[in-house]
Amino acid sequence: MRTSQLLLQQLRPHLRLPRPRTQKLSNTFLVVGLGNPGPNYALNRHNVGQMLLDVLAARYGESFKAHKSNALVAEIKIIGGPKLILAKPLSFMNLSGGPTSSLMSFYKLEPESLIVAHDELDIPPATFKLKQGGGHAGHNGIRDIIAALDTNEFARIRLGIGRPPGSSDAADYVLKNFSSSEKSELAVTLELAADAIEEIARNGLVSAQAIFHAPGESSTA
Repeated sequence: MRTSQLLLQQLRPHLRLPRPRTQKLSNTFLVVGLGNPGPNYALNRHNVGQMLLDVLAARYGESFKAHKSNALVAEIKIIGGPKLILAKPLSFMNLSGGPTSSLMSFYKLEPESLIVAHDELDIPPATFKLKQGGGHAGHNGIRDIIAALDTNEFARIRLGIGRPPGSSDAADYVLKNFSSSEKSELAVTLELAADAIEEIARNGLVSAQAIFHAPGESSTA
């Protein structure tokens, strides 16, 4: 058993988990990891959402295969929970909505069954936040998904990459690879974020926020 899973089991009896007024859990979730396609971009900060999906697929011994929805897809059945369809769009980041919408239609899923993992400049590196709905905050991949689905009501795993130092350009910063010092922390963060996705699928977003957010932290931040 992974250390992170053991820690979750130890923590759960001591957590006071808030209950949403209504919550219907799906038996299938589509988890979309945002990024740009191809090896030249694979290790960029902007592709951290796809790196998270690689962690989840490896955890269950699955690999990605080409799908007609212009995405690479891997299907996993999480222990004690539903099926996760992991998808890495083959479009560029700014055109993520098309593959996401096609996959939703192919698997006959509603927005409440969608989880999108993406990089977030306004969250410090080696941390992440979980969110339902809200705006795109300037993230063009999220912007395109909202436009394609005509809704913003889907869950998000916001993976912190921090702001570039000084007056460096954010557009250049996100297309650079993680530094050596960032990579060691990133590995731990991605394992925890993978645990968070499993928790969302098993018990809902509110439960995952109670476990993975700091005490008192806003669920809408």
